[in-house]
Amino acid sequence: MVEAYKRVKANKGSAGVDEQTLEMFEQNLKGNLYKLWNRMSSGSYFPQAVKRVEIPEADGGIRPLGIPTVSDRIAQMAVKLQIEGELEQHFHPDSYGYRPNKSAHQAVAQVKARCWKRAWVLDMDIKGFFDAIDHALLMRAVEKHVKEDWQRLYIKRWLRASVQHKDGHIEAREQGTPQGGVISPLLANLFLHYAFDHWVERHWKGVQFERYADDIVCHCKTEQEAIALQSTLNKRFSECGLTLHPEKTKIVYCKSWINKAEYERVSFDFLGL
Repeated sequence: MVEAYKRVKANKGSAGVDEQTLEMFEQNLKGNLYKLWNRMSSGSYFPQAVKRVEIPEADGGIRPLGIPTVSDRIAQMAVKLQIEGELEQHFHPDSYGYRPNKSAHQAVAQVKARCWKRAWVLDMDIKGFFDAIDHALLMRAVEKHVKEDWQRLYIKRWLRASVQHKDGHIEAREQGTPQGGVISPLLANLFLHYAFDHWVERHWKGVQFERYADDIVCHCKTEQEAIALQSTLNKRFSECGLTLHPEKTKIVYCKSWINKAEYERVSFDFLGL
């Protein structure tokens, strides 16, 4: 619990719905950590609502974030520290987002290297991914890899935690995991491991890819292969309750990058780099 607190403190972050900041939590640090540990060990821990914050994006859209309370962030970190090692053993090497010793720059470097070998790229973005994750499908994956009953119990409670909007009204959540939660990126990677990574490896063995959370690049040998892959993945994601973003998903011919004028016409944006 102490290590979880240290990690949350290092990440900083604002207060949740209870308006308690990290500084306020630290005023009775030992007592607050003991209280949280006692509730979690007895099964009486229930997370508070997640505070919804909307962040403007460069394209004019809005990214909804869900900010748990400090106590809930520490509780999530405690579970994350215990299960991450097990999940990491199964994750695909070309999954780069929110993972130890992985980075966006590594993903971009791999994209550039592979673009010279395979001319066609399917550049994909999943629309509203974090808010669209199917709880039942995610929990099937959790139950496969997370062995402790109490860990599965609290993951389920975090998924079901309600959302408090800016105007104060509370909304129940039946799907999704809040982007902003400590354990959400790990759960998101687990979901897409089965929805995409593992599935593509089984059914499209010749296709190489890089994935950073819900930003995905697939390398294809021909335009026909890219078109067929996009059609197949549309169906696959639909089966998993997800939708490819119609404006941010496209097929690009990468070999044209050798010509600067052509590069400007067909280039694609991966992770803003």
